[in-house]
Amino acid sequence: MNLDLLKQLLEDIYRQKVTPEEGVQMLKTLPYEALDFAHIDHHRSLRQGFPEVIYCEGKTTAQVVGIVERMLAQGHPVLATRAREELYQELKRLDERTRYNPLARTIVIADPPSRRTEGRILVASAGTSDIPVAEEAVVTAETLGSSVDRLYDVGVAGLHRLLAHQELLDRARVIVVVAGMDGALPSVIGGLVEKPVIAVPTSVGYGASFGGIAALLTMLNSCAAGVATVNIDNGFGAGYIAHFINILGEKQT
Repeated sequence: MNLDLLKQLLEDIYRQKVTPEEGVQMLKTLPYEALDFAHIDHHRSLRQGFPEVIYCEGKTTAQVVGIVERMLAQGHPVLATRAREELYQELKRLDERTRYNPLARTIVIADPPSRRTEGRILVASAGTSDIPVAEEAVVTAETLGSSVDRLYDVGVAGLHRLLAHQELLDRARVIVVVAGMDGALPSVIGGLVEKPVIAVPTSVGYGASFGGIAALLTMLNSCAAGVATVNIDNGFGAGYIAHFINILGEKQT
């Protein structure tokens, strides 16, 4: 149940369109609903503005379907990350709104946001191989309601490619920068702008990249002020915090 549905329920009880007993029945799954394999946090959208997001790795298809069914029954939009194609095939039988991004490995079941932010998030990737993580950030931020631009394959091996898009850097309210290998791009962008930069190390790279550890350490040791770093391959986390930063700007305007 989200804030709008809760307000509508209280209004219906007040106007006697719904009996108190019916209202109790509708509210009994707050703050969570216990399944054999999960405790679904139906209260999260009231606390944080968006429901619990489903991380699909390590869950069976039946478990994910069970969680999604209960979330849809409560009127929640659904965002699932690290999702397999077979999950999409199962979930689209539940709801015709189901959309799958095979690059990001995300599933979204929701109506389009009623409005998008005036402020924009820019998601940039150093290389084409970093795009799957970048797309996870894009899908996350867009599902939450942010306006997002993409700028891919502009890494430091060809810096002129980045500098040709200064207008995108300038108009963004917050920038997510996704990079593997040496992980240098967030520091470069951080030195060019006066806005928050969220660095996302990826596991892309040859042996001494150590599955993204090299990029992670580079980003944590950035000499550019205003650069914050999330975990390796965590496009979801970057997109989520970028949206929170973005909407702070909406509240101030």
